[in-house]
Amino acid sequence: MEGRPAKPILWLLLPAAALILLAAAALLRLEPFFPPGAAPGFKEPSPVEKIPPAERTVYDLILLGARKEVEKGTRYDASYQAISYPGGDVDPSVGACTDVVIRALRAAGFDLQELIHEDMRRNFELYPQLWGLDGPDPNIDHRRTQNQMFFFERFGEKLTLEVTEATLDQWRHGDIVYWRFPGGEQHTGIISDRTNARGIPLVIHNIGIAREEDCLLRWEIIGHYRFPKEE
Repeated sequence: MEGRPAKPILWLLLPAAALILLAAAALLRLEPFFPPGAAPGFKEPSPVEKIPPAERTVYDLILLGARKEVEKGTRYDASYQAISYPGGDVDPSVGACTDVVIRALRAAGFDLQELIHEDMRRNFELYPQLWGLDGPDPNIDHRRTQNQMFFFERFGEKLTLEVTEATLDQWRHGDIVYWRFPGGEQHTGIISDRTNARGIPLVIHNIGIAREEDCLLRWEIIGHYRFPKEE
């Protein structure tokens, strides 16, 4: 029976091939991929971004330092790496959640690597003893959530863990928050100057890729600090 010729198989594969080519092109340009709902996508400058640079506070600089991680699409990688000291950093294209905090503070002039290492040199026995080490390691100590929290307990301002209408004014941009996941792992991020419709601040953090999103209440909050302490 004669009829229309069958479509060549190549024709059927064109849509899939086009998608593959587009994805490859994005990778070659190193464009970050953001899942639906997680893209930065902010059309207007944030309140802090509208402040003239000469008038920005240390907390403004911390926030903007964290936001740079989102802008460059830093990929999550918590692996151990040997880095220089002081001022050492892992490959800037990658980092763990704690590296968001480290880089944010460096943007404001505070080297958390040096601060934690020097305090651990003097008080190693006070810090969490979870890794079987005999002494401090400047390559990794400052990249551990437990050590960061202990340092901020000692030298930062410890703040509320509650997120309610009565406590919202205590959650300020540049603050550092720590969570515990259901499985017990810990996570951290920097409080944003942007908020959701209820006035709850967004958070800048890295969980797969650095992002700024409405997630403050997504996990159990176990730490909330401001560093340096307000004068």
